Amino acid sequence: MGFANQPNQSLGFLLHDVQRLLRRNFARRTQHLGLTQAQWQTLAYLARCEGINQAKLAELLDIQPITLTRQIDRLEASNLVERQRDPDDRRAVRLYLTEAATPLLESLWAFAEETREDALAGVSAQTRETLIQTLQEMRRNLSDCDAEARRPFVGKEKSET
Repeated sequence: MGFANQPNQSLGFLLHDVQRLLRRNFARRTQHLGLTQAQWQTLAYLARCEGINQAKLAELLDIQPITLTRQIDRLEASNLVERQRDPDDRRAVRLYLTEAATPLLESLWAFAEETREDALAGVSAQTRETLIQTLQEMRRNLSDCDAEARRPFVGKEKSET
């Protein structure tokens, strides 16, 4: 029997299971903060790319723009996010974290570090570095494949003979 038929040896199954368990561990640590998983993911992505527009953030989060709009509405009502008009496009808004989000994000990053340490307990520093480098390379490869798939097909012109 090949690896494809053994979930414990399948890259996709393992990545999914690890992601699910990381998320569950992190959610358990942060439940007292009163944020949903979708809200803390939105804040985390926004912290990495403040000033992004809603459409691009929805794409990064891999959710529908209308779903993100509702998330941003809730986060704005909680004074964690603010919308600002895009100076280059009157129809668009850019998203920014408020000062009130800073201590919350600091807590989230601390809980993320604890979760990461739990997940990597017993894993050597060298193996951790190799894991991160491998995952980054996989992300680049798959992003390149995705970009290639989105590129319009340009057929070769037939040469006349």
